[in-house]
Amino acid sequence: MLSISDLKNGTEFIYLDEPYAVMDTQHKQIGWGGGLTVRMKNLINGKVLTENFRSNDRFPEADLSSALIKYLYSHRDAYWFADPKDPSRRFQLEKNVLGENTAYLKTNMEVDAISFQERIINIKLPIKMEFVVKDAPPSIKGNTAQGGTKQVTLETGASVAVPLFIDQGDTIIVNTQTNNYIERSQKAK
Repeated sequence: MLSISDLKNGTEFIYLDEPYAVMDTQHKQIGWGGGLTVRMKNLINGKVLTENFRSNDRFPEADLSSALIKYLYSHRDAYWFADPKDPSRRFQLEKNVLGENTAYLKTNMEVDAISFQERIINIKLPIKMEFVVKDAPPSIKGNTAQGGTKQVTLETGASVAVPLFIDQGDTIIVNTQTNNYIERSQKAK
């Protein structure tokens, strides 16, 4: 069991029978006892919740497991995956399970599937990934009114703000957690 002193950023625990991950904590003096205000994210539906806990509150640890799966393709809002060792074992996950991760899925890429009570609740992408720029507006010299960036479309359909020198066909590195451009890949033209 975890006490409130064990709740640090990234700690995964069970609250109201669902797994949560701590995003931020702040100590509070509540009456005669100490307390903790915790901002946490539900690992199943992604909702963020803020709760106050007292010093005598206890929580079970979240028993999450991870397994490697291979992304195959998507059709409408169903995303098909397979076991990398046995491609005949295929299964689908709905878009509401995967959330914003769907913007960065590439065919045949392997990702970690996060499971809770034998059910896949999310996937974990690499933090930095390379993408080919599929569509980019032309760069116009001196067009820096918007901070020197433009919106481009990646090969997966995701939209990212990049510097003006990025053109269609360039390979760029993107942070998949923040949706930010990192740099142009060394493999660029």
